[in-house]
Amino acid sequence: MRTEICISGFGGQGIVLAGYILGKAITLYDGREAVMTQAYGPEARGGASSANIVVSDETVDYPFVIKSDILVALSQEAYSKFRPAAKPDGIVLIDSDLVQPFEDNYPMGIPATRIAEELGKRIVANVVMLGFFTASTDVVDRGAVEKAIETTVKPKTLPLNLKAFEAGYQYNSSKAEPLHDQNGAVEEKMKLEVEE
Repeated sequence: MRTEICISGFGGQGIVLAGYILGKAITLYDGREAVMTQAYGPEARGGASSANIVVSDETVDYPFVIKSDILVALSQEAYSKFRPAAKPDGIVLIDSDLVQPFEDNYPMGIPATRIAEELGKRIVANVVMLGFFTASTDVVDRGAVEKAIETTVKPKTLPLNLKAFEAGYQYNSSKAEPLHDQNGAVEEKMKLEVEE
């Protein structure tokens, strides 16, 4: 089965690194095929950025995402650009502090950047989102992603990255709740948190 994934945000958020870790987890530690392509906007930092991963149980014969089954958006610009190109009934995961979804679109949300800041470095928001992605989809095994993180990031940043992954993974089970429409297709709905 072929699954197309688009991880998107702006330059400097570690979008390509997140895609690389995910692809590595799938191919080296989960025993399936994956191909990643990447794209940047006009600026290295601040412009639109995406990592596109095609996952399959067989050899990937066409390496480009045509219409993503899963969209991850860490910025409003990325969501606005890539949501129309994703499948209407696809799974959409957003940074709920940075993205305002379209009307009649119910993505699954996590305040990834805020969680990363609470952990001490906002740069690990991408890994928080990887944890959320892993818990929210059946694309890849948790242990495979943890192993990919361990073999990719610098040793001095490993404890923080593993904490970030765990925070995203745990957020799924405690805060987010999928909804099913009448046809059985999965839509994701963000639970609103009221802060006093």
